[in-house]
Amino acid sequence: MAMLQLKPARATQDLKAPRASSLRGTQPAGGPSDVDRVYGEIFDAAMDRRLLPGAKLTESALCSAFDCSRGTVRAALARLAHDKIVAIEPNRGAYVWQATPKEVRDVFAMRRALECIVIDMLTAQDDVADRLLPLREMVDREQRAFEQGDRISWLRLSNAFHVELARLLDNQVLIEMLAGLCARTTLIIALGDTAEGSACSYLEHRDILDCIARRDTQGARAAMDHHLEDCEQRMDVAPETGADPWSALQRRPLNPSL
Repeated sequence: MAMLQLKPARATQDLKAPRASSLRGTQPAGGPSDVDRVYGEIFDAAMDRRLLPGAKLTESALCSAFDCSRGTVRAALARLAHDKIVAIEPNRGAYVWQATPKEVRDVFAMRRALECIVIDMLTAQDDVADRLLPLREMVDREQRAFEQGDRISWLRLSNAFHVELARLLDNQVLIEMLAGLCARTTLIIALGDTAEGSACSYLEHRDILDCIARRDTQGARAAMDHHLEDCEQRMDVAPETGADPWSALQRRPLNPSL
């Protein structure tokens, strides 16, 4: 049985849009295991919004999709549950995590707090304008992805912006914490987001970088707060229903519009 390949659009590679799972931390020595592979594929499908919150993850279907054992699937689902990407409920099984209203408030509150820490630390650096150059190039790629209609690349670059901003500080604990919160934020806004709803995300990212480059701490904080508030407000839109959640796990290249 051939291994499932959740292939992104070719433009994803051209635009150097990192998979969300690659932002979580260091890669395992000796290459990824089967558990790492299944974990990463499910994680990325959720972050790319090819698997939406609430989608049921059936062990037998995952074993068939990824050509692996139930033990591998269970281990991957356990890791995803630990990272709050999947919820495992007794007598119901595993589902892509779907936030409660309180969890939405809590996640965005912590995002604001950590993003402000990143801003405060960066604006204290004398060479911050030079450090931001790779982030400016990333935002340019984000804009190109949006304009080209490459939704997966656009989502990946938009998410990676925040993690890479923290990575400039070379604090692995901070990177891991922010990557986890960004992943949960992605799942939260997946239910209410539309392609049109985030058209200005790259403009907001540029505003944040401009303020940090000027070492304008308050301006950068205000720009980040506005950006996160815009994300949180998208939750007012009701999600579509009736879509087949397993369309993300077909043995064919995936269209970025999915």
